[in-house]
Amino acid sequence: MLRRLRIHGLVLAALVAAGPSAPVAAQTLGEKESFTAIAIANNELGSGAGRVLIDVTRWSTDAETAALVKALQDGGSQDLLEKLRDQRSTGTIRTPDSLAYDLRFAQEMPAGDGGRRIILATDRPMSFWETWNQPRTIDYPFTVIQMEIGRDGHGKGTMSYAAKVIGDGKFIELENFGTSPVMLTEIEANTKRPD
Repeated sequence: MLRRLRIHGLVLAALVAAGPSAPVAAQTLGEKESFTAIAIANNELGSGAGRVLIDVTRWSTDAETAALVKALQDGGSQDLLEKLRDQRSTGTIRTPDSLAYDLRFAQEMPAGDGGRRIILATDRPMSFWETWNQPRTIDYPFTVIQMEIGRDGHGKGTMSYAAKVIGDGKFIELENFGTSPVMLTEIEANTKRPD
């Protein structure tokens, strides 16, 4: 069964309408910011737990965000996907035993408790088999990560690994291929992560 999630953070239209992003104390000032998390999956794509390593090398600009919003509003999900693929990398995501793949959108917003909300998105890497055989998962080309990081650098979040992005002009919804997103627990923000 497919599940739709209305996302708070990835309301791209609201981000653009709000104007330039308010600076957050922990923003990367030319330094890479890293996050580690425990990913707990229990959906149609599999089950289990493992470590996820995320590096943010830069935050998306207001102009990049506006271009993504315009693509979604003007041409829908397919145009958004094409525009997202054209974005310069904002960092990477990987597991300890896999190759990293590029993130294409990174946005952070201050949270009321002195922490921050972070939204990361990219086009989902697809295997040759998936591309060739065109199973139902091919219609879910986005990966979207939402994290809530407290003032102490710890937090929680979700990762929609295989998702559709549906926009109605003001709000954006994710439709997951699985029954629920992957839960991210024990998130830690680090400016330098030990190898």
